[in-house]
Amino acid sequence: MDVLTLSQLQFAATGMFHWIFVPLTLGLSILTAWMETKYVTTGDEMWLRMTKFWGKLFLINFALGVVTGLTMEFQFGMNWSEYSRYVGDIFGAPLAIEATFAFFLESVFIGVWIFGWNKVSKKAHLTAIWLASVATNISALIILLANAWMQKPVGYVLRNNRAEMENFLTVLLNPYGWIKFTHTLLSGYALAAFLIMGVSAWHLLRNNENDFFKRSFRLAAVWAFVASLGVALTGDFHAVEIAKTQPTKFAAMESQWETKRGVGMNLLILPNASQECNSVEALCVPNALSMLAFHDPNAEIKGLKDFPKELRPMVTPTFLSFRLMVGLGSFMILASLVAIFLSRRQNLEQQRWFLTLMVFAIPAPYLAEQFGWLVAELGRQPWIVYGVLKTADAVSKSISTTQVALSLLGFTVLYGLLGVIDIFLLIKYAKKGPDKNISTIINVQGRA
Repeated sequence: MDVLTLSQLQFAATGMFHWIFVPLTLGLSILTAWMETKYVTTGDEMWLRMTKFWGKLFLINFALGVVTGLTMEFQFGMNWSEYSRYVGDIFGAPLAIEATFAFFLESVFIGVWIFGWNKVSKKAHLTAIWLASVATNISALIILLANAWMQKPVGYVLRNNRAEMENFLTVLLNPYGWIKFTHTLLSGYALAAFLIMGVSAWHLLRNNENDFFKRSFRLAAVWAFVASLGVALTGDFHAVEIAKTQPTKFAAMESQWETKRGVGMNLLILPNASQECNSVEALCVPNALSMLAFHDPNAEIKGLKDFPKELRPMVTPTFLSFRLMVGLGSFMILASLVAIFLSRRQNLEQQRWFLTLMVFAIPAPYLAEQFGWLVAELGRQPWIVYGVLKTADAVSKSISTTQVALSLLGFTVLYGLLGVIDIFLLIKYAKKGPDKNISTIINVQGRA
């Protein structure tokens, strides 16, 4: 393999591994803050136990997520120095803001929340977790706006053989970024809710702390359903934006080879990239693809054959990733709707078939997230900045194949070890259950 391919594999490996932690952090931070809010406003100690239990899983995930995220930024200088030189004036700004503002804010208030039990008032402690949660979401927004600029570059000029910032506000208000952020944020909420439902189901199958885990399951079911529906809705908006700004990606997602108007959607389809056609096309819904792309049943969809081969993304991986993402998302909507219905029953712990399903469904949102990122990044190729800079021109020229191969091996071993640690700790404390002695976890009483 050459330097380019190895660098792509390295960034893909570190990026996808880092993304295992991010959505759970986004979702659990808000859910933990909500639980503590219920405790502070109602005085119900069950909410306090829930805050401590689910908050512990949040902290484990947060700590390891920070470690895996740091190495990604170093790669911009090591493996992608030509990219950094060409677009550093634009891409560096959001990274600097994220590090100096959002990351600093979340780290400070996470510390207050961890060590502030029994040292600050209930309201001050609650404020700390909400500020940390908001900062975590702001951090995601800034990073996703940076990624959105790579997908749809705006607010820049090409000068002195590099891209330079012309209008920061335009970059900040990039519609591609805000749709992407909303879609990603809701998917994180759905993932966290499915984790809570899955862990709660595991305990309910064993009749352990039924009242505690019934309440957790009921709360998470509603969050999962609302968030999953929101993911589907924002996904529709995102598809419209992609069809407009990245027609090659949209064509690859749908394996559309010919340019046509009023295009239908085949529910059964099998791409044949080598022959530039589909080997299987069946169960067509008339005009559905044109509706999906432009909300117009007669809209024109550009086919892949209208673009040079060297400017097309990899069709089959992009197509399959998109289909798998949509399929898992549909399952999540249906499963969470059933969960809401069953959680309203008094005998939830007796619905063993569904509880077992929810335990095994914990990986579903993780997989949907990963497939979504594969669509986003594979579909953009061969561009690292769509229409502006090709990936082949962005890789560092001063590093060797051996150097990248060794660093890829090192990252794989390190991240594999961190993954084992994370899974071990999450399973250990999830199976342990909440603290039983409420007197050991009650916050300072009687303070304003």
